[in-house]
Amino acid sequence: MRDDPLLRALGFLGLRGRPVARALLLGVGGSLSALGLAALSAWLITRAWQMPPVLYLSVAITAVRALGISRGLFRYLERLATHDLALNAMATARERLYAALATGSPAYSVTLRRGELLNRTGDDIEEIGNALIRGLIPIGIGATTSVAAVVVMALVSVPAAVVLAVALLVSGVVAPWLAARGGAHSIHDGARAASEVAEATTTALWHASELVVARRRRDVLDAAADADRRHLQATDRGVRWQASAAAATPLAMGASIVAACVIAIQLAAQTTGSLAGVSSGDGLTPMILGVLVLLPLSAFESTAPLTEAGVQLERSRQSAARVMALVDGAHPGGVTEGDVAVHRSPVALAGTGLRWGHPGRAVLGPEMGVDLDVRPGSRLAVVGPSGVGKSTLLLTLAGLLPVASGELSCVDAATGDDVELRSAACYFAEEGHIFSTTLRENLRVARGDATDDEITVALRAVGLDGWAGVLPEGLDTTITGGADVLSGGQRRRLLLARALLHPAPVVLLDEPTEHLDAADSDHLLRRLLGVDDDLFGPDRIVVVVTHQLPADTGPAAVLHLTQAREHELP
Repeated sequence: MRDDPLLRALGFLGLRGRPVARALLLGVGGSLSALGLAALSAWLITRAWQMPPVLYLSVAITAVRALGISRGLFRYLERLATHDLALNAMATARERLYAALATGSPAYSVTLRRGELLNRTGDDIEEIGNALIRGLIPIGIGATTSVAAVVVMALVSVPAAVVLAVALLVSGVVAPWLAARGGAHSIHDGARAASEVAEATTTALWHASELVVARRRRDVLDAAADADRRHLQATDRGVRWQASAAAATPLAMGASIVAACVIAIQLAAQTTGSLAGVSSGDGLTPMILGVLVLLPLSAFESTAPLTEAGVQLERSRQSAARVMALVDGAHPGGVTEGDVAVHRSPVALAGTGLRWGHPGRAVLGPEMGVDLDVRPGSRLAVVGPSGVGKSTLLLTLAGLLPVASGELSCVDAATGDDVELRSAACYFAEEGHIFSTTLRENLRVARGDATDDEITVALRAVGLDGWAGVLPEGLDTTITGGADVLSGGQRRRLLLARALLHPAPVVLLDEPTEHLDAADSDHLLRRLLGVDDDLFGPDRIVVVVTHQLPADTGPAAVLHLTQAREHELP
C-alpha cells in the first residue's frame, strides 16, 4: 500500500485535515438528511393514514420540511467545499511538480516531449484531483450513510438489516471493484491514446510550416485521427464495464426491498395492536412497516455513485503513476541535485573514445568513439542526418547525460583544475521556451543580473535591435503568448541573445539558425563559427549542431556523424 502511486500522489497534493473533514462532514450531513427524510416521510405517510388530530403530526411535518431544506443546503455546500479542496490541491500538485522538475536532473527535463509534459501537468493532475471529488469523498459519504441505514434498520428488524447490509456491500464495494478492475486496461489504453493525440496535435500546431514543406502534415493528422479513434474505442470498452457494474445497484436495491417487504409481511402478521398503533409481542406498527420498506430506497442513493467512484480511483491511480514517474525521473533515488554555480573562467574540453546515449538506450557515435581537444576560443560544428545523436552529444558535453563509453574531462584553462561540466557549459535546446513575460525578463533567464545596456548589446549582436526598438514599451514589453507571437527567426535570435548573456565559458547551440532564410542562416553561422565578426569572443568555446554548414567554416573544426549501427548498452 505504501508504494501505491495514488497514495503517493495524494500526499503530493498537500491536503490538510480541516478542509477534507469539512467537505466530508457536509456530504455526510446531506446524505443523513436524505436518509432521515425518507424514514420520517414513511412514518408520516402511514401515521396520517390513521387520521389522528393534525396537531399530532405538526412536529413531524416541520421536521420533514427542515430535512428537505437541509438536504439541498448540505449538498450545495458540500459541492463548494469539495471543489475548492480539489482545485487548491491541483494547484499545489502542479506547483510541486514544476518545482520537482526544476530542481531535479536537467538531463531528464530537457528530454521530455511537450505533449507528454502537457498531459502530465494537465489531464493527469486533474484526474488526481478528481479522485477527491468523484472518488474518496463519495466513498466516505456512502460508507457513513450505509452504516447509519443499517443501524436504523436493525432497530426495526435485524434480519432486514442483514439483508440491507449485504445489498449495500454489493452496491458499494463489489460493483465498484469489478468496474475498476474490468476497466483498468481500457483506462490505460485510453490514456496512452490520449497522450498520442496530444503529441500529434502539438506537433501539427507548433511545426505546421515545416510539416507542410516536408509534405508530412497529412501523416501527422492521420496519426492524430487514428489515436483519437483508439481513444474512443477504449472509452467505449470502459463504459461497457461501468454500465455492467452499475446494474448491480438496482438489482441489489430490488432484492433488499423485496426482502424487506417479505419480512414486513411476516412481522405485520404478528401485530396484535389496534389502529391506534399499539403493538404487542414482536409485531410492528404500520408506521414502522413503512419505514422498513421505504428506508432502503434512500440508503442506495449514497452507494449508486460508488461504481463511478471505483472507476475514477483506477483512472486516478494510473494518472498518479505517470505523474510520480516524472518526479522519480527528475530525482532518481530521491536525490535533489539543486543549483550548480556557474564556472566563469575559460576551460578546455578533452575527450577520448567518447560515445554517448541516454541511459538504458542505444549507444551512439562511431565504433571507435570520438576524440576531442577543444581549447578556449575553439569553434566546433557537428553535422549529420537526423537521429544520429547530435543533440544527445550536446547533452553529454553539457554534463546532462553521463558518458556512455570513453572519457570526457573539463579543466580550468589557467589552473588545470578539474571543473564540473554542468557548471562550465550552457545548453540551448532547439525548442527553448519563450515565456509570457517582458522581453527583459526573457533574456534575464540566462543571467539574472544582466543590465539593460548588456541586454541591448546582445540584441544588437543577434540582429534584433530594430525589432526591439519599435516595441511599444521597449524592454518592458510583455511577450504575451510567448513563442506564439514571434516568428521562427525572431525566436532563434532571442535564444542566441540569451546565450550571449550567459556567463558559462562553453556554449552549446542546437540548430541555432533554423527558420532563418538561407542568406541570414549562412551569415549567422559564419559569425558563430568565428569566420566573420565572431559573436562569442576569444575565451569561449562554441559547439554548434546544424544541418547546413556555410561554404567557408574558417578555423572551426567540423565533426561529421553518420548513421552508424547502434549498439545496446551492456
